[in-house]
Amino acid sequence: MPPTNPTFSFSRKDSTVTINTINSDYVLHVKKRTGPIKLDGVLDEEDWKRAQKATDFYMVLPYDTGYSAAKSEVMMTYGDKAFYLAFVFYDTIPGKRPVESLRRDFVFGNNDNFLLFLDTYNDQTTGYSFGANAAGAKWDGTMSDGHNVNLIWDCKWQSKTKNYKDRWVTEMRIPFKSIRYQSGVDHWNVQFSRLDLKRNEKSAWAPVPRQFPTASLAYAGVLEWETPPPKSGLQFSLIPYIFGSVSRDFEAGTDTRYRKDFGMDAKLGLSSSLNLDLTYNPDFSQAEVDDQVTNLDRFELYYPEKRQFFLENSDLFANYGSDQIRPFFSRRIGLDAPVLAGARLSGKIGNDWRIGVMDMQTEKHNNLLARNFFVASVQKKVFSRSNIGAILVNKQNMNVPSGFTGNEYNRVAGLEYNLASSNNYWTGEFFGLRSFTPGLNSGKQFTQGAQLSYSRKQYELSMIEYYVGKNFNAETGYVPRVDYLRLNPRATVRFYPENNGVEYHGFFTELDTYFRPGDMDLTDREVSFDYFFQFHNRSHLELETNFWYIKLRNEFDPTNQGNHFLQSGTDYNWFDATLIYQSDNRKTFKYELSSGYGGFYNGNRWHAEGLLNYRFQPLGYISMVFSYNNLMLPQPWGDVDYWLVGPKLDVTFTDKLFFTTYVQYNEQIDNINVNARLQWRYQPVSDIYLVYTDNYFPGNMEAKNRALVFKMTYWFN
Repeated sequence: MPPTNPTFSFSRKDSTVTINTINSDYVLHVKKRTGPIKLDGVLDEEDWKRAQKATDFYMVLPYDTGYSAAKSEVMMTYGDKAFYLAFVFYDTIPGKRPVESLRRDFVFGNNDNFLLFLDTYNDQTTGYSFGANAAGAKWDGTMSDGHNVNLIWDCKWQSKTKNYKDRWVTEMRIPFKSIRYQSGVDHWNVQFSRLDLKRNEKSAWAPVPRQFPTASLAYAGVLEWETPPPKSGLQFSLIPYIFGSVSRDFEAGTDTRYRKDFGMDAKLGLSSSLNLDLTYNPDFSQAEVDDQVTNLDRFELYYPEKRQFFLENSDLFANYGSDQIRPFFSRRIGLDAPVLAGARLSGKIGNDWRIGVMDMQTEKHNNLLARNFFVASVQKKVFSRSNIGAILVNKQNMNVPSGFTGNEYNRVAGLEYNLASSNNYWTGEFFGLRSFTPGLNSGKQFTQGAQLSYSRKQYELSMIEYYVGKNFNAETGYVPRVDYLRLNPRATVRFYPENNGVEYHGFFTELDTYFRPGDMDLTDREVSFDYFFQFHNRSHLELETNFWYIKLRNEFDPTNQGNHFLQSGTDYNWFDATLIYQSDNRKTFKYELSSGYGGFYNGNRWHAEGLLNYRFQPLGYISMVFSYNNLMLPQPWGDVDYWLVGPKLDVTFTDKLFFTTYVQYNEQIDNINVNARLQWRYQPVSDIYLVYTDNYFPGNMEAKNRALVFKMTYWFN
């Protein structure tokens, strides 16, 4: 039996790179091809017959103490322009292989799939991921933080999947120019991962402890090329696009507006590891619509970035700080004024340095001045997988007139240390940030934070400490609240019974407290205790309980309607509990349901949420999310009900033609939103989009605003 947590390792050195990974004994030797490779799912070429096979995959889930029951084979070869993969996954259980659709960048847990994780710089931190599901849908993304995959990134590559009665086979061709790597190096870190949903089994070529994802580069094996991959020369891609739209704002009473325009992106590969991206007059109309939520919180809600230009290499800019203390948040750019142009330089310099520089210019719009947004970051690798980083963010108003009441500029600078031990047991983050705003008291513009976690199979322990100064001001960041000290210890414990329908069960508990820094007055406290059960059939049951204490520092309307307010200085205690169930997601029909009851400030709250999903594979699925909140408050609020319902249809006619329709009814904001998007990928990474959006008043279905957008892109390289 393989070791659960392998301890063997050795170092291997050439003139530029040292390999020192936990699984460095797992080596796949890749020979250069001698003949052509046809992507057809039939492995009859001589190069596949003589290629070394990666076999004997190790089980990761539900257990990590043995070999996978299903047979898997992965082979590789390469030429002067591209490398090739072929994999064969045999079935042990007959029947249809579960897949969600043919859509690119599928949801990992909803598909039988294969994923490749490439660490092309041997730093166990950054890299690339490619994959396919059993229906042939593609997956590609960039990797950061040792395991995170950003699926917004696309590149040109080819694959072909063929299904047989007892196995499915995929061949891939990935051009070397589509990725970045260090020239002259004959070995990369690599991991092969398989998810077999019928067996409820996740496996990997090099063993990975079950508490970590198979994407964890700390546990990758080694890919050894017969000769180093070719040196990358200057690479240039031009992506022009045209778009036209027709829209009308019925609420404002304006006439129908017609618009046509053009823009372009350009990608310049300065080296095999450094890239320059340029954009002129960008249009983001094809970006997915935000998922609406019922807002019962006192602070600004977070909506993730979905625009592609801002998401490539986003870890270099957007990961500083914590999820509630971000010095840079790209959604501050371009949503209130059009972006005129932008540039981004990002990538590696040498073995240990990463840099990122981005500059975006917005136009003068309505009452807003033209603004320039600049962000720069640099990271230096230290020890085996950790790094030290620095960031500078600058927001500058342009051509400021006399008498201007806003800030001429706002800047944030910071330092950060990210800890990741060689075996990934210890992870942490330690940062300090300082804002600079003219006219604002220079005191208390400092923010610092510390987070440390220790993770094993049976338990995970972590501690968070954050301080945000009263005058800290990050106008291009996401900092929903200031002037507090937060202390937040957490613990998760799991038990693994034998010969039981339960895969594991356990509990999570935390104490989350906020203090006012001056007098250390307690303003928020949440004590949580959750118990959970993960079953072998992939269903999940969890009971959440919370004890709350909140002392308001500002007046607050618990309905968020802005009509009646709880007064600043008043405090509230309450208890609530929620039961959550997730069904077996291998089934054609799956669902998630939760419901809870308890106190809520000066009253009570009952809520129910759910997701229903029916899959008609491989063409897509129809789903519906819903949320109901019943706030039982004293007068002058009384009983308040909020419904949120969102049916969605996602159809993939082929792996190149997609149609999505999303309808969202949000009672809290009195709105029905309809968003329909047709996408045709008529050439590799070249698309035609047709997007329709509409907003209505629910009561009489009177239109608020409406728009129809056409966009066409083409990738020249």
